[in-house]
Amino acid sequence: MKDIETPGDIKLLVDSFYDDVQLNPLLGNVFNNVMRTNWEKHLPKMYGFWENIVFQTGNYRGRPFLPHLEVNAKETLTSNHFNTWLQLFHQTIDKHFSGPKAEELKFKSQNIKEIWNFKIDYINNYDALSEEQK
Repeated sequence: MKDIETPGDIKLLVDSFYDDVQLNPLLGNVFNNVMRTNWEKHLPKMYGFWENIVFQTGNYRGRPFLPHLEVNAKETLTSNHFNTWLQLFHQTIDKHFSGPKAEELKFKSQNIKEIWNFKIDYINNYDALSEEQK
């Protein structure tokens, strides 16, 4: 297998990953039923996001955490959501790629998962504590 080298590789990774996400009972529910994802709009954003993560292209302009807050307001995101996301993402990388960039992407995605899971967990627990104090 080859390493992640081109924007085409990112497209393959993202498309394959989201194919699996849609079939996953936990994540598929969030993307298909809670978010009602418009895949024609979502996928190009993800190409730009991950190209920027891997190749530092500057192709992504946005606030990637904000949509997760919006989802969390509709359905509470848990560690299980983030762990499932990371497991599927790493499986997808391993299915298609091998090499330094692939390993770097697994490391960076692990960091994203940890930070975003921590933030969402803090928000959910802070909100719960605030409600108890009322």
